[in-house]
Amino acid sequence: MSRIKGSNTKPEIAVRKLLHSMGFRFRLHDKTLPGKPDIVLRRHKRIIFVHGCFWHGHEVCTRSKRPSTNSQFWDDKISKNVLRDHQVATSLKQLGWQVLVIWQCEMRDKSGLARKIDGFMRSEER
Repeated sequence: MSRIKGSNTKPEIAVRKLLHSMGFRFRLHDKTLPGKPDIVLRRHKRIIFVHGCFWHGHEVCTRSKRPSTNSQFWDDKISKNVLRDHQVATSLKQLGWQVLVIWQCEMRDKSGLARKIDGFMRSEER
């Protein structure tokens, strides 16, 4: 697991390129905010997390299938990740930030992803 990247992953870089092409400028991995968000758009008071389906327990995705060996370990680990994600999002919303989660499986549909990001950036409140 030490080889698993926590930041600057391929999906995260793809989202950053898309945001940049849409004209948005952002900061990365702001340590002053809860959860050290992947992408921070301070001017717009928006935060984007790019989650891997397996590691963050995306329930509707086939990539989130848990291993059959050592199942107790994986259930505990992924459940803790899901709980932490929820707590971080709640903390950020209480601080006045709007939060968007982009799942790894959503990267397949680039136009759908662009619409999702555009809708998030144009929305008043979430």
